[in-house]
Amino acid sequence: MRKLRRRVYEILDVGRKGDRLSELMDIALIALISLNVLAVILESVPAIHATAPAAFLGFEIFSVVVFTIEYVFRVWSGPEHPEHRFRHPVFGRIRFMLTPMALLDLIVIAPFYLVFFVQVDLRMLRVLRLLRVFRLTRYSNSMGLLIRVLKREGRNIGAALFVLLLLIIMAASLAYLAEHKAQPEAFGSIPAALWWAVVTMTTIGYGDVVPVTVWGRIMGAVIGIISVGMVALPAGLLASGFSEALQQRREAFGQLVGDVMGDGVIDSDERVRLRESQQELGLTKDEAEAILRDRHQRMAQSRAQATPAPRPQTCPHCGKSLT
Repeated sequence: MRKLRRRVYEILDVGRKGDRLSELMDIALIALISLNVLAVILESVPAIHATAPAAFLGFEIFSVVVFTIEYVFRVWSGPEHPEHRFRHPVFGRIRFMLTPMALLDLIVIAPFYLVFFVQVDLRMLRVLRLLRVFRLTRYSNSMGLLIRVLKREGRNIGAALFVLLLLIIMAASLAYLAEHKAQPEAFGSIPAALWWAVVTMTTIGYGDVVPVTVWGRIMGAVIGIISVGMVALPAGLLASGFSEALQQRREAFGQLVGDVMGDGVIDSDERVRLRESQQELGLTKDEAEAILRDRHQRMAQSRAQATPAPRPQTCPHCGKSLT
């Protein structure tokens, strides 16, 4: 039973290169998730949905059955997760069920079963079904990297967004003071002025609400200039964190290359290790080869510098032989 559980975990969660069954499972689930998102979009068009309502319902039932079986098997094989906190047969599975991806797996199948117990707005169910697209992050190294960057830079980005929120509230308050008499329908209260503040500070500028007083226009110009930098700050933090994470991946692969090239030869087992590490780190083949060439050149240079210079055979002054 333990071997079977381990194999189920490998098929569903690891997706190692060379494991044909695991690769086929990943491809099938990616295709099913993509088709589900497409079906939800098409189903929202009354003319299309009216042509084959039974087909849409049948596909939804089939998808929910597949996703439910997948979810049950993921929970069952949870103790095979490498992290120690998931190893307990009961509490480990509970902890696994509370992980973000497991909760997402549950949320995308829950709407189908909710219909049998409570009366739910079908439009809300459609929106929840669209969440299935986020399950694709499990099969993308780049999306996984982006999520890790968001976790790592979460406090900094949160602080920047908090400052932006304060500026929006301040801008709405100033706009209310400057414009509420001239335009009571648009700036009659601070909450009403928030729409203008958000549109202005995010540099969208719909133009449906604009200041008309002198002080309102001056304040709007100042807010517009300040917002250019403030709105770009979270994006800058995210881009910087993403670039740093990519560099760390390259350095980790370079460190592994240095370790396996310590004896000057890369055997078949070490090549497999390098290939698996490249896939886990999300590096392209060109990036991996560039790192290999760079490490090889560095090692060649260090060996050349470590080799002692040949002893001269003749005197540099008189030209006589020294032997």
